[in-house]
Amino acid sequence: MELPLLSIVLFLPLVAAVLLAFINRANESLIRYFAFFSSLAGFIVSLPLFFRFQDSAQMQFVEYHSWIPTIGVGYHVGIDGISLFMVLLTTFLTPIVVLSSWNSVARNIKGYMISMLVLESGILGVFVSLDLFMFYVFWEVMLVPMCFIIGIWGGENRIYAAVKFFVYTVVGSLLMLVAILVVYFYHGGVTGEYTFDLLKLQQILFPLDYETWLFLAFGLSFAIKVPVFPFHTWLPDAHVEAPTGGSVILAGVLLKLGTYGFLRFCLPFFPNAVEQFTPLMLTLAVIGIIYGALVAMVQPDIKKLVAYSSVSHLGFVLLGIFALNNQGIQGGLLQMVNHGLSTGALFLIVGMLYERRHTRLISEFGGLARQIPIFAVFFMIATLSSIGLPGLNGFVGEYLVLLAAFLTHKTFAVFAASGVILAAVYMLLMFQRTMFGKLSNDENRSLHDLSPREIALLVPIVVFIVLIGVYPNIFLKKMEPSVNQLLQQVEVKQAMYEPDQRPVLANHRMPQQ
Repeated sequence: MELPLLSIVLFLPLVAAVLLAFINRANESLIRYFAFFSSLAGFIVSLPLFFRFQDSAQMQFVEYHSWIPTIGVGYHVGIDGISLFMVLLTTFLTPIVVLSSWNSVARNIKGYMISMLVLESGILGVFVSLDLFMFYVFWEVMLVPMCFIIGIWGGENRIYAAVKFFVYTVVGSLLMLVAILVVYFYHGGVTGEYTFDLLKLQQILFPLDYETWLFLAFGLSFAIKVPVFPFHTWLPDAHVEAPTGGSVILAGVLLKLGTYGFLRFCLPFFPNAVEQFTPLMLTLAVIGIIYGALVAMVQPDIKKLVAYSSVSHLGFVLLGIFALNNQGIQGGLLQMVNHGLSTGALFLIVGMLYERRHTRLISEFGGLARQIPIFAVFFMIATLSSIGLPGLNGFVGEYLVLLAAFLTHKTFAVFAASGVILAAVYMLLMFQRTMFGKLSNDENRSLHDLSPREIALLVPIVVFIVLIGVYPNIFLKKMEPSVNQLLQQVEVKQAMYEPDQRPVLANHRMPQQ
């Protein structure tokens, strides 16, 4: 009998969190080691997902068990080329986040580690769920530990940031819940089968008025999570107030839930509404790219600068998705991974600097490359990755996105390209002002360079930054079949609508492929 690999990956962090609850709170060393090795085990167990993944469009590692049959709810999980790398990114970053918190989190270590492990399971559940009921449960589950991480272990204004994050996310979640119920009852009314099964629900055709409202409900929830301009205001507060580990997991994985939602739900479920709203989404993507870059450029706080850079970078992801072609969606997916690596590394580096100086103001630094040269090297690599230097990961994703946008929407591509220039300006200026020049501040003369633990945190990220930049096809070839199938599904559904925007088929279902 084959092992339920996906379930093991999904629930291993949750089981570890439960076991962690029985360890004495006073034994902080054991708690740290247990949390780290549990999260590391989760990453190791997830590696077969990559090596055994076949380059096809089919859902793989699928598991199904009836859960609540009376309402059509099942435990249904699986991954394809769209979700594979999101799962691996989550399991890869979690042990790094746990290890980064070794010294920075000094109080209630047990609660922090439990929250981080529960958060990992919640995020993984969103990426692997093939049942809409399950998807929504995990979507809500991950909200609670993230709020605790910000609200308990964050900075001075942590309560404000946690409440703001909670309110924004809950508003979007409630709209999505209503939309899920509409999809559920509509499918049941048309087919006679009431189910939350994602693969079955994707086969249904909606009238355009349904599609419009459902796209807005799902889309707003995902736009808040990305976050898309103008729903981005919770992000800088959450990033600045969150502890380093919280910022890394927030930027590295949590923001990708929104862009993943657009790919998994909005495109295949509501293709005609997507076509209708594409100009708006491209406009918001370009505004986010330029606005995020301009605001980042004037930030005096390094962490806030990196936070606003996320708004800009995720604008590129959104631009690639709504270019609605193969290069764009693959570029967007790859950029989701790239952002998790480069911005995750930047937040780790900012956290290491804050631990040493207890300030993040750019004006407090200068000439650090002479005092902490190893730190400066890693900082430089993360900076160059973030601005898309050829040979590093950021270049591949941005190039594919801009190429795809230029093929379909030249004006948007031209404006978006300015974001690449602006990113180079604010990132290189920040690096120059902190690392080069005179070591004029006496407090910086006593700074010590990276410890072996801190080097161990950054080396794996740098390896993947270079690997994706040099040989991206390792990742792209696993994405391509699923992306092609998604685009084909969108085209088939769009072709089945008459000019009056009514579904052609009487039963409102797609023909079997």
